[in-house]
Amino acid sequence: MARNEEKAQSMLNRFITMKNEEKKRPKERRPYLASECRDLAEADRWRSEILREIGVKVSEIQNEGLGEHRLRDLNDEINKLLRERVHWERRIIELGGPNYLKNSAKMTDLDGNIVDVPNPSGRGPGYRYFGAAKKLPGVRELFEKPPEIRKRRTRYDIYKRIDASYYGFRDEEDGILEKLEGPAQEEMRAQALAEWQMMDAIRKEARKAVKSGELVTEDVVEEERRKETEREKKMKEQEFVVHVPLPDEKEIERMVLEKKKMELLSKYMSENLLEEQIEAKTMLNVQR
Repeated sequence: MARNEEKAQSMLNRFITMKNEEKKRPKERRPYLASECRDLAEADRWRSEILREIGVKVSEIQNEGLGEHRLRDLNDEINKLLRERVHWERRIIELGGPNYLKNSAKMTDLDGNIVDVPNPSGRGPGYRYFGAAKKLPGVRELFEKPPEIRKRRTRYDIYKRIDASYYGFRDEEDGILEKLEGPAQEEMRAQALAEWQMMDAIRKEARKAVKSGELVTEDVVEEERRKETEREKKMKEQEFVVHVPLPDEKEIERMVLEKKKMELLSKYMSENLLEEQIEAKTMLNVQR
């Protein structure tokens, strides 16, 4: 028993010694280039480490009180880590690992809508903004949608939409026009029937007059009916009554002559004499 306890004690001591040596060793740095890594497990470990760093910085950038400069620096660091993560994910695919690029997160605007900001180089996602960095001056305008400009239709587009219904060939298919035309058609038919009956009565009267020996034609009967309708219209018209007395010809001539006299007097007499003459006429009640 003592021998086994000594063995276990020695194994425990060796394990503790190994752990202490690992802690004393300097921390291993992540390779600068993902292509330098040859092991799939190591590449996956470095990718997980990058994701942890991104999570810490994203939670930190949510604080709006950090200031504009600190927010911009944090956003730059997050974008740098994102580019590095993409490199490691491509390296994992090259080493035969899973494809993490399929499930990459999309960038959203302030309302939560997905916004694709393309990279000018055409490789990978473009520059992204996170947290409070979306509200920085000059950044909010990037997420605003430009107003839609309605394209003016050309003559070709207008004529392309014209079909048989435009010219009224399909108006009766919906049944609405038929309902509206029914009463109007009945009214026109009744009016035409009444006219025919009236003309038929005129013809019968003309035939009776011819048989009795009187020379009466349809034109004469029609003329009498027209005169009767004109008399009825005249009876209905209202006469225009003038409520203001109109001057006759003599009054108009007198007013014109008076106006000419005043014009001549104004040329050869002063204003004072003219006023005195008018006052004298009014006092003497002279109208000429």
